[in-house]
Amino acid sequence: MTHPKPPSHQPLAERLRPQTLREVIGQQHLLGEGMALRLAFESGQPHSCILWGPPGVGKTTIARLMASAFDAQFISISAVLGGIKDIRDAVEQAQIALGQGRRTILFVDEVHRFNKSQQDAFLSHVESGLFTFIGATTENPSFEVNSALLSRAAVYVLQPLTAEDLKQIVAVALADAALPAIENIAVDRLVAYADGDARRLLNTLETLAVAAQQERLEQVTDVWLVKVLGERMRRYDKGGEQFYDSISALHKSVRGSDPDAALYWLVRMLDGGADPRYMARRLIRMASEDIGLADPRALRMALDAAEVYERLGTPEGELTLAQCVVYLAVAPKSNAVYKAYNEARALVNKEGSRPVPMHLRNAPTKLMKRLDYGKGYRYAHDEEDGFAAGETYFPDGMPAPNFYRPVERGLEIRIAEKLRQLKALNATKSHGRADGAA
Repeated sequence: MTHPKPPSHQPLAERLRPQTLREVIGQQHLLGEGMALRLAFESGQPHSCILWGPPGVGKTTIARLMASAFDAQFISISAVLGGIKDIRDAVEQAQIALGQGRRTILFVDEVHRFNKSQQDAFLSHVESGLFTFIGATTENPSFEVNSALLSRAAVYVLQPLTAEDLKQIVAVALADAALPAIENIAVDRLVAYADGDARRLLNTLETLAVAAQQERLEQVTDVWLVKVLGERMRRYDKGGEQFYDSISALHKSVRGSDPDAALYWLVRMLDGGADPRYMARRLIRMASEDIGLADPRALRMALDAAEVYERLGTPEGELTLAQCVVYLAVAPKSNAVYKAYNEARALVNKEGSRPVPMHLRNAPTKLMKRLDYGKGYRYAHDEEDGFAAGETYFPDGMPAPNFYRPVERGLEIRIAEKLRQLKALNATKSHGRADGAA
């Protein structure tokens, strides 16, 4: 019987940290051939940048690889633990390295945790070229990083690792021979639990390695995995059926105007590990799809909730998501714009591109005016009540399709009344023209 070798004293995440760009798993939208960060590596000239992305997606690894690629001194500061003294020490080390003809890359982890004066301390040294600044943040740098520093650094957005990325990392860990074999279904559960975070995945694998070594296991099964990790595991597979069933239940509860049920499903998903940013995106979608112009404030509420979460994070920002869910549930409902948009897309796909009528065309040059571009256009602001009754805005020969049909709920009651008035004015003007022509 063979058993996995005892794990090294070095943490698994550190032991498996990529040593070359080719070893990096994920972030191919930045590191693939011809992509922005790959080109930066190949340029031979480092530049200051901010790496923005969730935990465990490779921010520190990329910074270390950049220092290695440019044979630069690598200095790391944690904004959680460090302060002005650490910045001063880094400046001194960079000056010594510069005197020896060597570059310095200063990496600041969680840079958003530094206050304005601490962030300002970098500026003059970045401008002088004493060191190349690389900041890592999980928060939106637009809100959390000083504009002066932000203007001197390129921002690269890193994405959560995909399920396939995480499975590759599991394979690398298995090849390291620190783990026994893992049942496929157990790998799927680990990947769902990791939620795009390689560090979480590797730390979990390390926990399993220790437990498996103690029990002298040859294979990690799904049953054993759940027993060992217990409540640490997700309560649903975030890429599986239960996840999408839950988001469907939330959406339908909002659509059905049941605030208690909507709040229940929101909390169920957050408690199960759903990314609050994903939940915020779904709320924005609901505000447009199911409420629309019946209450235009709903969309603003959803956007504000998303922004507040970016500023506050978990758990404080989740209260705003709950507030938004309740508002969306009790708001008047209309899918009129959603239906109108889909009908318009279907018609355009079917008919293709009809020519723009001459009276609606832009005429910025004399030649265009001589060709009658814009001729006969009626400027609505010069018409009675700001409405050019009888004017047509569709391509010539195209009947009015009546895409948008407001419902008799919320603000759309008034919108529907307004459209009926305008339609009556159009009909009167059309009849008047017809009578005159006769």
